[in-house]
Amino acid sequence: MLRVFRPLSFPPRSLIMSSSMAAAVNISYRMAFTVATSGTIGSVKVEFCSNSPLEEEPCVAPVGFDVSDATLGIQTGSVLGFALSPLSTSNTLILTRPPVAENAGEEAVIDINGVDNQTSPGSLFVRILSYPTSDASGPATDSGGLALVLNNNINIQAEVPPFIIFCLGESIVGFNCSTATEAFSDLGIMTPSTTSAAQSQIVVATNAGDGYSMWVLGSSMTSGSNVIPAMAGGGPSVKGTSQFGLNLRANTNPVIGQEVTGPGVAGITANYANQNQFRFNSGDVLASTLGPDDFRKYTVSYIVNVAAGQPGGVYSTTLTYVCLANF
Repeated sequence: MLRVFRPLSFPPRSLIMSSSMAAAVNISYRMAFTVATSGTIGSVKVEFCSNSPLEEEPCVAPVGFDVSDATLGIQTGSVLGFALSPLSTSNTLILTRPPVAENAGEEAVIDINGVDNQTSPGSLFVRILSYPTSDASGPATDSGGLALVLNNNINIQAEVPPFIIFCLGESIVGFNCSTATEAFSDLGIMTPSTTSAAQSQIVVATNAGDGYSMWVLGSSMTSGSNVIPAMAGGGPSVKGTSQFGLNLRANTNPVIGQEVTGPGVAGITANYANQNQFRFNSGDVLASTLGPDDFRKYTVSYIVNVAAGQPGGVYSTTLTYVCLANF
């Protein structure tokens, strides 16, 4: 069987929906077209189909689609004066007026209000045809088709889980915990005339509503029963005096440590925030904040001095850093 279709002759044409959601009700369509063939226009038929934009095909009404209560809104352009014909149906609008001669290239923009979209997402085809008669009877002068797509409502949901990032190493590049080196420091040979120093770095970030606290646990350096006294009350580094302490500042005596960096706002506890002043008490809080905080990198500086009478031996200690988020 041979079927010959008449070429579509509305060149520029468009239909813009105020909502492309399936099952949306009482929405607006803005239809625009340009006259292709000079001649009389008395009516325009706008047909909504689920199967094809071609007028030669039977039109299947989209399920749920309804223009029965539609009204015409603003009309602009040079092709004006249309009203809705009572010949309109649930899926076909007939725009009528007294026949008027129009020239090719003249434009019409017509708002159609009160449209109910089809129930299910998918394609919606629209056929626009102009007639010289006022009731869309007889052969059409110009015609054109459009294809639209209706979507489901799009719901976007995401969850930001509670988290805390906490890592420690002798050094860390930027705030990248994967670059943390082994948390071990060898202070070498300690003598009364020198200050032995080392450092480690800690990175912390959390979205905990009440921030976090970080503290240190452990003991001073020992060798068997011999102990290098911890600087429990704080103070400066003094060569020739047995002492062990730490702080979280960039120091000049000795030259060791760095200032805290990062976009966060967490602060160092006052007892450990004084340059060239060192302290150590197991269980002391070193830094904290009261709200969610971006990355902070702390550098912990350790100093060890020994008196001439400090018993010989290999001295060591293991310190444990604890950081708890306050969710």
